Order: sequence, then structure tokens, then C-alpha cells
Amino acid sequence: MKINQNARLSTAPMMDWTDRHCRTFYRLMSRHALLYTEMVTAQAVLHGDRARLLGFEPEQHPVALQLGGSEPEALHEATRIAAQWGYDEINLNVGCPSDRVQSGCFGAVLMKQPGLVADCVAAMIDASPVEVTVKCRIGVDDQDPAEVLPAFLDRMRGAGVRRIAIHARKAWLQGLSPRENRTLPPLDYPLVHAMKRAFPDLHLSVNGGIASLDEARAHLRVMDGVMVGRAAYHQPWDILGAADRLWDDAPPFATAADVALAMRPRIAAHLRAGGRLHQITRHMLGLFHGQPGARSWKRVLSEGAPGGGIEVYDAAIASVSRAAA
Repeated sequence: MKINQNARLSTAPMMDWTDRHCRTFYRLMSRHALLYTEMVTAQAVLHGDRARLLGFEPEQHPVALQLGGSEPEALHEATRIAAQWGYDEINLNVGCPSDRVQSGCFGAVLMKQPGLVADCVAAMIDASPVEVTVKCRIGVDDQDPAEVLPAFLDRMRGAGVRRIAIHARKAWLQGLSPRENRTLPPLDYPLVHAMKRAFPDLHLSVNGGIASLDEARAHLRVMDGVMVGRAAYHQPWDILGAADRLWDDAPPFATAADVALAMRPRIAAHLRAGGRLHQITRHMLGLFHGQPGARSWKRVLSEGAPGGGIEVYDAAIASVSRAAA
């Protein structure tokens, strides 16, 4: 199956963050970056509101759905259903350390059961007309990543997976909170880089702690792809504003202010349809990070968006314009 070259730079799947409004905002800044959904469990796909869980605007392509689960049969059926919505990729979560995923026996805890993961992805591949991928950790708890990770990658390759995103930090499932897992233990980029040398036939992306586009470029000298999560969310213009140059393409917009103006008709349409301003602007608070007006932009939207309308958004844009004058 053809490898998706948009995976050269991707935005990480983040629960409660990378919803459809966030992805629409991201897509304005980059035509090429691969956008991941937040994780959706296989059981939710089977029994929940599929339009709400799986629906997305066509303009978001290329977009990948991340599934969570540990039952091959359920993942097979969830993949079959999800593929009908037109995703460009379906990904299995083997990396999230959240208590919610541990209790459901999926996410990072599955690093302890590579055979089960192989069965899961094989079932997904059997049901999917598009590429099935995996997002994993370098290991969990007392595992030795130098032993566990290459064995895990080999097992995934044997199951038919050709593209894997590796979070370069071990997940501690006992004794650390999900928040603490963001900074402890240390990131091990050299190990992830070594995996690319050991598995040249696999498309491997590195994830975790990458805070700038320059850092992404440095990793791309070794890796096939880079996945960026929190930095893309909190500093979206810094990461995505010039991202298309990674594909030798000109960025869609010259400034963050241009992006803010381009979002206005989308926000107005959302409001006319009965949506709330905060549902979109909560993803945009970091748009002007490090620029004049960033503080007033964030303040106006944080204070006014929960109950306000388009006039609040216009006031936020005006506040940035005044600061930049």
C-alpha cells in the first residue's frame, strides 16, 4: 500500500483537543500536514453517534482517524464502519497513558502485549481500504526500551503495518499521572533514530517534545516523519504557518492575522447553525503566540467567547490590529 507522504509532518491525536473545529483551523495553515482526530474507541464507533464521532468536513483531508481498543473483532468492525466516512488512514492507539485508556485495556498498556496488538492491526488491515498505522511508546514501566521497541516494531511489520509513529518517552502507567507522563522520564530521541536505521523499510515518525519547526526539520534528517502535538496546539502559527515548505510549497497565508480573518466566515457559519463561539476559538488562543497583541487576543476570547457571538471575535481581531499598529 502506498505510503502517505503527508506524514512528513503530522499533528498528534489528543483527546478532547483535536476535534473537527481544531482540524479545520489547522488545515487553513497547512495544505499538506496530516491531521489526526482525537482517539475514538472501537466500542463508541459500534454503539455511539457515528455522525458526531466520525463526521468531518471534506476540506480537512488528509485526515486520519485514531481508534482505541484491544479486541480484534471489534476493531475490525469499527475500521470497516469508519472507512466508509472517507478517512485517509486509520491508526491504532498504543501510546496514550491516560487512566481512561488503561482501564479499558488499550493505549500504552498494550505495549505489554505485542501479540495482541499484532492481531488487532491484522484485523484492521483486513477491513480497511486505506492504510492502517500504529502510534506507540518506546516502552512502559520497567520494560527496557532498547529491547522492547525493536521487537515491537518487528511484530508490527510482520502483521502488515508499514508506518508507525513513536513517542520517544517511556510511559509510566503506575506512579505517574498522565500530566507527569508528559515530562517524565526523559525523551530518548537517539533510540527512535536508531530504529529508523534498524528498520529502513518502515516509515517511522518521531513524536514527543518537539517544540518548533526547526526541531522538526532536524529530526527529518534522520526520520521519515515528525508528529507534533502540544506545540502545534499552543503555538499553531509557529508550527503550521510555514509547514508547507517541508513539501516545497508556499504557505497559504503570510501572517497569523490573515488566518484569523480567514476563520471568520467559518465561525460566522458555525454560529448561524446554532454553534457556540467557544467551540472554535478555544483552539485558537495561541494563534498569535509571541507576537504583539497575543495577550489581548487571548484575553478577549477567553472572557467573551463562552457566551458571546461574532462581535467578540471581531473585538479580538481589532485588539491585535491595535497592538501591531
